Amino acid sequence: FRSRVEVRARMDLSPRSMASVWMVGLEDEPRRCGEICVFEVFGDSLDENGAAVGQGIHPFRDPGLVDDFEAPRREIDVAEWHVYAVDWREDRVDFLVDGDVVRTVDQSPDYPMQVIMAVFDFPDHPQASDIAHVPRLDVDEVVGG
Repeated sequence: FRSRVEVRARMDLSPRSMASVWMVGLEDEPRRCGEICVFEVFGDSLDENGAAVGQGIHPFRDPGLVDDFEAPRREIDVAEWHVYAVDWREDRVDFLVDGDVVRTVDQSPDYPMQVIMAVFDFPDHPQASDIAHVPRLDVDEVVGG
């Protein structure tokens, strides 16, 4: 099988927030709970040179997967529109940013998954006391197939 999920998004984050899009198993069977993280960005990773963009696989309770997740710095402004994507295949998952493959994980969940999008605020973050900011995750297109 082969499937691709693309999300065109932009974020307005502060050091106390994060935004993420991920796919997770339906847990219709206990082992079907792995995650494919399309992207994860913490606001405290942002600077004038870019952001740490996390992508990868988390097994949770799926014994057939191992944790393989990285958040390298990318020279992108996440406040601008970017396309974050996964090319999900039987034996691997390719992770893309703006059409470029940025990493490959040589494993793959083999069950149906759902897409979840969320923005998080962490009021107990050490820098939270002087931040009056409402984080945003804007998504204008999701393509799957």
